[in-house]
Amino acid sequence: MIEDHPILGQIALAYSPVIDRNRTVIATRLTVFPLQQGSVLDAAALLAAVAEVWPLGGTGQVWLNVLSEGLLQGLMAAQPATHVFIEIPSFMASSEEHIEAITTLHANGNTLLLKGRPLKELPREVLPAFKYSIIDLDDDRRLDQMPSGAGTMSSSGVMRTISHVQSGVTNVTDMENSFRRGAAAVLGWPIDDVIESGARNADQPSLQAIVQLIDQVHKEADIEALEGTLKRDPPLAYKLLRYINSPAFGLSVEISSFRHAIMVLGYQRLKRWLALLLATASKDPNMRPVMFAAVRRGLLMEELSKGSSDEMRSELFICGVFSLLDRMFKRPFAELLKTIPVPERVFQALVDGTGPYEPYFRMVKAIEGHTLDEIREACDGLMMAPQDINAAVLRAISSASQLD
Repeated sequence: MIEDHPILGQIALAYSPVIDRNRTVIATRLTVFPLQQGSVLDAAALLAAVAEVWPLGGTGQVWLNVLSEGLLQGLMAAQPATHVFIEIPSFMASSEEHIEAITTLHANGNTLLLKGRPLKELPREVLPAFKYSIIDLDDDRRLDQMPSGAGTMSSSGVMRTISHVQSGVTNVTDMENSFRRGAAAVLGWPIDDVIESGARNADQPSLQAIVQLIDQVHKEADIEALEGTLKRDPPLAYKLLRYINSPAFGLSVEISSFRHAIMVLGYQRLKRWLALLLATASKDPNMRPVMFAAVRRGLLMEELSKGSSDEMRSELFICGVFSLLDRMFKRPFAELLKTIPVPERVFQALVDGTGPYEPYFRMVKAIEGHTLDEIREACDGLMMAPQDINAAVLRAISSASQLD
């Protein structure tokens, strides 16, 4: 089990999506912070914990961003599975000390990622080992230049011949500009300006149908009324049944109709999945990272409350998946939640930033924010140990992979 890995008590985890030019999330970047600088950490133990979520032979891909030089060196020596991509800081890639480890990993079929702009030319032996270079948006000296086709000369005189991934992307405008400059992918959460940058009106028919269904379920309308709403949107009906029959839901029988779903699930559990559908219903490509974030927020907030009442876990799930609806609908929460019924504690967290669910929401945003200080502070606010937080993160990512 994920909880059984002791290394989870020695590190802090954060994650973000890797988004390609089609706005599809192609991998998850998992950032690993040591809780104590200079501590000796077991690379094999980290890989074992990672394998719980990204097993050998699975379909998922993970990029490991390890912020401990000692742990990273151990990771390189441990020969990780080839579906685990390893980020190598430019200062290590430039050092002759690491040539053998890097070339050995490359020879074994591992994919390596060069993190940061090298201050000097890389040894020729290691250049073929790197699939991408990861260049932070703030550090990219090419911001005002369009790609010229071949490699781009940096100010240090090093020819950029490795395709680059732009990190530090926080909004749609930055994402689109990064792709225009030739980035193969972007790293980060481009969700800050979706309200302003979305190319489509988010009030699509499917979204409105889901809102109506949530309202009907909230009022416990009869099954015929619910079926009537759903029949007006057959693709929505199909998607709902696909979600309910997914492995993540854990049902022992197949749900074959909406009426059957209500009979088996009940109104409260059905509301959970309607919330998930609402958070993933947009057809705007730029909204895909938002939907990716919303699902993981809901699952993570639910996992953080493991051991709490079913009602609380359900409400935290809804709080997480609804936390980006303002981006999807391009309307502020105070206005939006007048038309979408939510529990009072969810309303407090999303509209007022208060209430018992606010510490969970802050924890989720800290894990997305990639700073150790924010994660520590949020852990203290929840009064949870790092091991429990990290186990919840990995369980949530694992559950989300069954829904993608």
